Amino acid sequence: FYCVGSLLDQKLELNSDGGLLPEKEEENLTKKKIVPGIIYLGHIPPRLRPKHVRNMLGVYGEIGRIFLQPEDYAIRKKKTSAGSRGKTFTEGWVEFKDKRVAKLVAATLNRTPMGARKRSRFHDDLWCIKYLHRFKWFHLSERLAYEKAVRQQRMRAEIAQAKRETNFYLQNVEKSKNIEKLREKRKKTGQEFEEKSWNFTQRQTEEEIQKAKQTAKLGKSQKQQMKKAMAKVQEFEKKSHSNVSLLAKIFNPSGSKQD
Repeated sequence: FYCVGSLLDQKLELNSDGGLLPEKEEENLTKKKIVPGIIYLGHIPPRLRPKHVRNMLGVYGEIGRIFLQPEDYAIRKKKTSAGSRGKTFTEGWVEFKDKRVAKLVAATLNRTPMGARKRSRFHDDLWCIKYLHRFKWFHLSERLAYEKAVRQQRMRAEIAQAKRETNFYLQNVEKSKNIEKLREKRKKTGQEFEEKSWNFTQRQTEEEIQKAKQTAKLGKSQKQQMKKAMAKVQEFEKKSHSNVSLLAKIFNPSGSKQD
């Protein structure tokens, strides 16, 4: 008994010194930490809302946050003008409290019907699920913030372009009004009003440049051919003159002697 008591005292002393931990804390450390996992939904059918996703996937495990990406504003505007009022989503992200459950859901439900019953409105649609390895929720928030900043920047650029166009149009309208006033004044005084005409020379295209080069080459070759032809004609003329003199001597020798 004395030996067992001394060993217990030593164990308690080690625990008080911090060398060893209590049995409950050791058991807690041995347990694996529950890490959340995120799955990606690549297909969102019409009329599917976050509450439907939570009801359908909540059966398999505890769900944390859900985000469904709404469709682009321009596409939605066209649909509303066509008559459709329903809000649709393009993609989504679902966070499970345990990543093991998220992996299992992605592996088992991918390419399977959404609705279990035939009467369900989502029975004909299939799940398109993928588990995002090492993906955290702040990655999604950063991406959404970046897309929002890009959208706002694009909107500012479009507004600035529209303002420049309107200012240019208004300036031209004012110039035309001033020109009309000057014309009326000149007519009253009997003076002629000459409008400025701007003559702009359009830059040649690549096809026109190539055609001009080809015509220039053809012109040079034609000139060379003409020169050769003229030289041949002159040679023939010289030969013909020499032949005429010989024939005259042959057929009219008397005339040549009298000369």
